Amino acid sequence: MNLTDVRKAKIPRKKKFPVGRGESSGLGKTSGRGTKGQWARSGTSFRPYFEGGQMSIIRRLPKRGFNNKEFKTRFELIHLSDLAKHFEAGQTVDEASLRAKGLLRRHYLLKLLGDGAIDRKLTIKVHAASASAKEKVAKAGGTIEIIPTKEIEVKVEVKRDMSRAPKSQGGTKPDPVPEAQSKGGAKAETKPAPAQSKPKAPPETGKK
Repeated sequence: MNLTDVRKAKIPRKKKFPVGRGESSGLGKTSGRGTKGQWARSGTSFRPYFEGGQMSIIRRLPKRGFNNKEFKTRFELIHLSDLAKHFEAGQTVDEASLRAKGLLRRHYLLKLLGDGAIDRKLTIKVHAASASAKEKVAKAGGTIEIIPTKEIEVKVEVKRDMSRAPKSQGGTKPDPVPEAQSKGGAKAETKPAPAQSKPKAPPETGKK
């Protein structure tokens, strides 16, 4: 092989067709781009889901799937001004008494807000309360008891399958525990292994 042979290799290149060389050249005047407009300009591009300006199918289809909004902690708000109108001094304010007065509409957790003023001693049992509400109730001589929310604990019991347990480092399985010993009784008697006899030597077959 000679270095001059390298120049003989030809790289295949696609020949570009000359456009815009007159109306009789085949692709003259508009150079194959049609009449003037958006498609006749360089750099024109559209999104894959663009449908000419109408609402795309991505927006027309309903959206389904997981949403954290379902797990949001929701509160039924209670104001101090409502308690001052419906409760007398010394009464206990809880969910049952609030529903009896018609102050609750939903079955959410209860939260006390500090809107309004209160001038009587009340025992209020709610799940949460704002700082201003706690301060105003304390000044009036009342108390706020915070009800702890219920937490569901899921306990998963993991059972180990001993039949699929890996072998020990020595390559042998551990000896099973005798049945009497596992039940807490006396240790089971084990017979000693018989002594192994020495192998006999093969008879001599050689000629004297």
